Amino acid sequence: MISYFNDIQFAEKQWFWLLGVLPLMIIWYIWKFKKQEGEFNFPDFSLLKGIKTSIKARLRHLLFVFRLFAFAFIITALARPQSRSSWKNTKAEGIDIVISMDVSLSMLAKDFKPNRIEVAKEVILNFIDARPNDRIGLVIFGGQAFTQCPLTTDHKVLKNMFPQVKAGILDQGTAIGLGLADAVARIKDSKAKSKVIIFISDGVNNVGEISPLTAGELAKTYGVRVYCIGVGSKGKALQPVAMYAQGEYEYDYVDVDIDEKVMTQISDMTGGKYFRATDRESLENVYLEIDKMEKTIISEKSFSNKAEHFLPFALIAAILLFVEFILRFTYFRTIP
Repeated sequence: MISYFNDIQFAEKQWFWLLGVLPLMIIWYIWKFKKQEGEFNFPDFSLLKGIKTSIKARLRHLLFVFRLFAFAFIITALARPQSRSSWKNTKAEGIDIVISMDVSLSMLAKDFKPNRIEVAKEVILNFIDARPNDRIGLVIFGGQAFTQCPLTTDHKVLKNMFPQVKAGILDQGTAIGLGLADAVARIKDSKAKSKVIIFISDGVNNVGEISPLTAGELAKTYGVRVYCIGVGSKGKALQPVAMYAQGEYEYDYVDVDIDEKVMTQISDMTGGKYFRATDRESLENVYLEIDKMEKTIISEKSFSNKAEHFLPFALIAAILLFVEFILRFTYFRTIP
């Protein structure tokens, strides 16, 4: 009941000024009642002891109370109580995103703790969790490119594939052109209004039959924005330089060589942006910035509906007046 009245609004509040008449009605009733009282002289009141006031006499003011409340309910009905219901029809239109990640052996470099590829995977997983409305796919590349997961909204399936992504699982080398071209192939037929590739690499294109700039032109042709991320610290980093038969690696300090010029050109020509991540924190900030730039499209339609609620108040007033009328000419009827 309380929540019901909390939702009520009044369209014609000026009628409530009439409530000021109620105190005047009470004053008038008291004055009239006092005026009707008679006086008489009686020598001894002992004979009146034990005479109880009848129920009818006690309830004689009830008729006025009914009329008073009926008047209050009539005023409330005139004030047009209304309730307003509103709702939103929200439609979220996601963005199609393909993440293309370098899995060459250099991604095992220890300038990121524990290494570049593990940090990259953790940050990507957080990025996926932050975009529930998007279709996201995953391409990995080394000396060749491979689609690990096509575009999907089933992010649980996508995330379950990340433990399988390891540095060195593809042919040796860094085929930037192939990695980007394969990502374009996975997103080019998308019907989404916004198509994005997030391209992650820590090296320079040294294998593959497609040049990076050719792949960039391909992305531009299909209206795909490419955000390139160069991963690696400045100077030298501890990287694998040889692999033993047992699958263990020999590490040594190697110059960090990232083709920032080419990746910047690719980003610029496609309307994206190039970022350099030198540690975990900067890589996380890169993904936060991309997340802000590529906002999911949300369209909202607002609806509102007003409902009139004067009828219950009018009915209560009518019932009170009817009961007052019946009682006045039956139980409380006075005989002249």
